[in-house]
Amino acid sequence: MTTAREIMTPTAECIGEKDTITQAAQKLRDLEVGAMPICGEDDRLKGMLTDRDIVLGCVAKGGNPDTMTAGEFGEEKPVTIGADDSIDDAIATMKQHKVRRLPVIDGAELIGMVAQADIARSISDDKVGDLVELISS
Repeated sequence: MTTAREIMTPTAECIGEKDTITQAAQKLRDLEVGAMPICGEDDRLKGMLTDRDIVLGCVAKGGNPDTMTAGEFGEEKPVTIGADDSIDDAIATMKQHKVRRLPVIDGAELIGMVAQADIARSISDDKVGDLVELISS
């Protein structure tokens, strides 16, 4: 059984919950990613922030990205996967919550990220289409 730990991207840089949306957008740009975990001062995962959140939740609503914080997007309990959970568990979680990225947790520590692409590289070609369809539907 292949686990999340085996396929994850082992670096999971966080956006601080007190960082502004402008700072968060710059970090997303600099790292060339579309989503990042939001972490509190206690280094605990508080949520996820996506480029879509920034556009729809701040810019389109007339919010000020220089004063609005990433923590304002981290109020819901983040969807995660355990480090030793299987790829099938990751797929089921992505499908259930309609997400394409999952923070990987070992105990209470954020240790990486699993994206739809990580899973796609780890499963047979005939299952990749099913994965995309399940998450996108």
